[in-house]
Amino acid sequence: MAKKDYYEVLGLSKTATDDEIKKTYRKLAMKYHHDRNPGDKSAEEKFKEVKEAYEVLSDSKKRAMYDQFGHAGMGGAAGGEGAGGGFGGFGGFDFGNMGDMGDVLGNIFEGVFGGGRGRGGRGQNYAHRGSDIGYALKISLEEAVHGTTVKIKIPTWTVCDECKGSGAKKGTNPVTCKTCGGTGQIRIQQGMFTLQQTCHVCRGAGKVISDPCLKCHGQGRVQEQKTLEVKIPPGVDEGDRIRLAGEGEAGIHGGSTGDLYVEISLKPHPIFKRQGNDLYCEVPISFATAALGGEIEIPTLDGKVMLKIPPETQSGKILRLRGKGVKGVRGGIGDLLCSAVIETPIRLSEEQKELLKQFEESLLKDSKRHRPKTDSWFDSVKNFFGM
Repeated sequence: MAKKDYYEVLGLSKTATDDEIKKTYRKLAMKYHHDRNPGDKSAEEKFKEVKEAYEVLSDSKKRAMYDQFGHAGMGGAAGGEGAGGGFGGFGGFDFGNMGDMGDVLGNIFEGVFGGGRGRGGRGQNYAHRGSDIGYALKISLEEAVHGTTVKIKIPTWTVCDECKGSGAKKGTNPVTCKTCGGTGQIRIQQGMFTLQQTCHVCRGAGKVISDPCLKCHGQGRVQEQKTLEVKIPPGVDEGDRIRLAGEGEAGIHGGSTGDLYVEISLKPHPIFKRQGNDLYCEVPISFATAALGGEIEIPTLDGKVMLKIPPETQSGKILRLRGKGVKGVRGGIGDLLCSAVIETPIRLSEEQKELLKQFEESLLKDSKRHRPKTDSWFDSVKNFFGM
């Protein structure tokens, strides 16, 4: 069955922009996704068509080839297995038996696909960038708020000082692979087609080390533990990451070094909890202070301050101290939010118990005035039971 035109599949014209193609694909992919159409075979096929069309039209080189040759120019490049390397279906095609037309098509394909593979010089794949690495660092709330400098030890790959990263024994150098001629690919002729495969000797590098370094065994890097100083800026929060460029794993055979990402996590604090730039804490208040009001001394991360307690403060009331929170790393200063916790006295003497009984009896004489919440709650209970 002939394949549908990719532009028709997406409902676009051949002059559609990249943004239009991307926007339309997202809309159609969501419409026909199997999660939204469970068990619908037609939607599943439509989703595959949309995906295949997008894979071609979103790639400038593939789109140019499709616009010029249609589906005949796709080979195995769109939507099928083995399509991962771009236009692999034409990468090894031999135009030598097609005369002048073969030369013309060969130049077109080489221009579109950058066909330097079979003409030598793939040695740039010999060096590979080192991997990025992550490190989880736990610090105290005080360190996060005020900033600090900490030393960390990390196991990582570093450049071999013996061969300077080349992997070859000191005084020698990697040589061009004789099997593939330095291209990293070998060709296998099958009729009128030429297939390309990764060279099994150099594994695609184009170079081989005939005399490897004794220290790194040809890798160009060794595993070591190194100590680093990490500067923690004031105001960092849980989950923030600090990037140390060039402190990751060393590259292979002279490749560039990766980066180190230090992820911040905060240790539990005995008093404060942080939410954004605000700090929260619970403040125990005596029954008398809550009823009459007053001032109590409380700690902050910058020292002690006096907290004013309004008269008739109820348990759970939030008392705010502005500007006593955290100055964020991205700006802004939070507040300190204190939750009042009325503390019930314990281990009372007989005299104290008697005084409290007398006090309680005095409140009952005008309970609606002194205990509005209690009376309101009991009224709700009576209504609930239809009393």
